[in-house]
Amino acid sequence: MTGIKFAWSELGGDPALLTRVSTVVREGALPARLPVRELARACVGVCALAGAELGARRAGLPEVPAVRVDDAGVATAFVSERRLLVDGRAPVVFAPLSRFWRTADGWVRTHANYPHHRERLLRSLTLPEDADPAAVEASLAERSAVEVEDAVYAAGGLAVALRTPGEWAAHEQAAPIAARPLVERGGSDGARVRTFAPLQEGPLLPAAGLRVLDLTRVLAGPVATRTLALLGADVLRIDAPHLPELPDQHTDTGFGKRSALLDLAADRRAFEELLAAADVVVTGYRPGALDRFGLSPEALAERRPGLVVAQVSAWGAYGPWSERRGFDSLVQVATGIAAFEGSAERPGALPAQALDHGTGYLLAAAVLRALTEQSYDGGSRFVRLALARTAAWLTEGAWAGEDGRLPSGGFPGGGVRSGGVRMGEGEGKGMTKEEGREVSEGERHGAEPWLAETGSPLGRLRYALPPVSFDGGPGDWARPPGPWGADPARWL
Repeated sequence: MTGIKFAWSELGGDPALLTRVSTVVREGALPARLPVRELARACVGVCALAGAELGARRAGLPEVPAVRVDDAGVATAFVSERRLLVDGRAPVVFAPLSRFWRTADGWVRTHANYPHHRERLLRSLTLPEDADPAAVEASLAERSAVEVEDAVYAAGGLAVALRTPGEWAAHEQAAPIAARPLVERGGSDGARVRTFAPLQEGPLLPAAGLRVLDLTRVLAGPVATRTLALLGADVLRIDAPHLPELPDQHTDTGFGKRSALLDLAADRRAFEELLAAADVVVTGYRPGALDRFGLSPEALAERRPGLVVAQVSAWGAYGPWSERRGFDSLVQVATGIAAFEGSAERPGALPAQALDHGTGYLLAAAVLRALTEQSYDGGSRFVRLALARTAAWLTEGAWAGEDGRLPSGGFPGGGVRSGGVRMGEGEGKGMTKEEGREVSEGERHGAEPWLAETGSPLGRLRYALPPVSFDGGPGDWARPPGPWGADPARWL
């Protein structure tokens, strides 16, 4: 319960409610050297508890419903993008140029899933648009990792040099991140106490009747809003017409939501009408990227008193990297996680995009807690999270030495102890390769009870069931995902 206790405290929750949480421990879930299973369990657990708390408040229940967190369900949900099948077809998770590459002095990881990111990566390397992985490999082998990182970023692309935990601790971005709480919370007075409409018969839906404007992409933000949709919110995702989403990614995170296209600059009146009736706005773009549209927390609170604004980013809204784009895989590489999970021969990776998924559930929990607090105290609220701060939580105390060196002086070769407790080997018998990482047979087969199938406008879907569970709450989303941008830009 230590992880859940810490996360619940960061959310401002009443510690007495922790007695309502029980866990089902599965030793084979999310195997890794770092305590990934514990982090995932904590993030889902506090999200479920925040939902149960708000549900009890709205329904006038004498006590908060009991919460049950099953490691098997959590592990399955944390790889939901890999569990998805569309008419039997497995999704494409990473493009050929999204991977680790050797450089002249180490390693670099690139992210080129989107066509525009691929084009910028190749342009930064002065390679033609049709360059294959062999050409990229040859080009990168002649340069230093930091040189590649800087050049690709300058071209608007995404690449990060591999760093050890100690090297990241000495980086100028690490200190501002470590100085912030896991969940930044704030607000302003003036808005009246939030009142809720009566709940309808059926599952206890804490977010029923609430309108959530979803301005997020890849992957933490969409996980958060997918969770709010599970709990009854009317979630409307808005995308710019010129920034198409990857189809499989949109399908995986689109359960329970509607999807519309809107140019925030050209269709400003339509957007303001949506905003005027919204209860929650969730943004997942780089800090400051949407400020020119009046979407900073301060500007939103001024125009829409009582709004809850939730923000998530890769590197945080502070420090020299605050304006950089980033993804889970890149944050793992920068913060030392990939070095910690690797070997002497090659960097490694977590068994899931745990920074994305974990931060997503924390973000949803923060929104739910903000709504509960508004029902007592009123006011506008904002919450802010960053993947790099979640990474700091995951790695705290997991490596020894005042200089931040790994125990072996390089990539660790075996299980690592954290606070005197072995956190998991991450390798052993029955391991097979899947999507560039190792998956235990126990993890593979334990997922079956947590998978479901449904028809949809996109075809027959197999998908991961939600891990957020409390007595009387929903067990699945009310609607399957639809095509990207197919819904009207208006509230139900």
